[in-house]
Amino acid sequence: MDFIDKKLEDYARKHSTPEPEILRELERETWMGKLYPRMLSGHLQGTFLSMISRMLRPVRILEIGTFTGYSAIALAAGLDEKGKLFTIEVNPEHVSTAKKYFKKAGLENKIETLAGNAVQVIPGLKENWDLIFIDADKENYLVYYDLLIDRLKPGAWIIADNVLWDGKVLNAAKADKQTLGIIKFNETVQADSRVENMLLPFRDGLMLIRKK
Repeated sequence: MDFIDKKLEDYARKHSTPEPEILRELERETWMGKLYPRMLSGHLQGTFLSMISRMLRPVRILEIGTFTGYSAIALAAGLDEKGKLFTIEVNPEHVSTAKKYFKKAGLENKIETLAGNAVQVIPGLKENWDLIFIDADKENYLVYYDLLIDRLKPGAWIIADNVLWDGKVLNAAKADKQTLGIIKFNETVQADSRVENMLLPFRDGLMLIRKK
């Protein structure tokens, strides 16, 4: 589902900071050689993530769902000098591609790639997070939220992607497991007094969450 006219989206791209060459190269390779290349963040969302990260200057970022590494590179742009980004990916093929581009971007020492199932990996991480980006299996969004909310510093942020899920969130009666996972996540965040939140109708929906 397209939430904005293609011409308006092109106009927005033309009036946004240009996409870095390393990310253009990664996007081309992803579209040429990967299934479901739409999972890639892309120019506008990548720029948005970079700007949020630059504003926060996080010391510790956690990303759940690396895919080919586009969003991790975008988020790493705002890391504090002593900062580090941890990214979790279950698909070994995606891990290989992401690591290649992290090295090309000169970020191999700033990004640590953790291969495996995020539900199993997260409990072993003892960091306190400044920024978390969730873009993985939708049925587990709420599991990730519950695992991480107490590891989030006051004033820190979670950004969750795909929270409109191609508009399927409007039809709960016919929802599959992934759609139900997104709906439950959205409703839980909305009712959680520990956070402030905004569902931003940008691309496929971004939930912005700030811990009080």
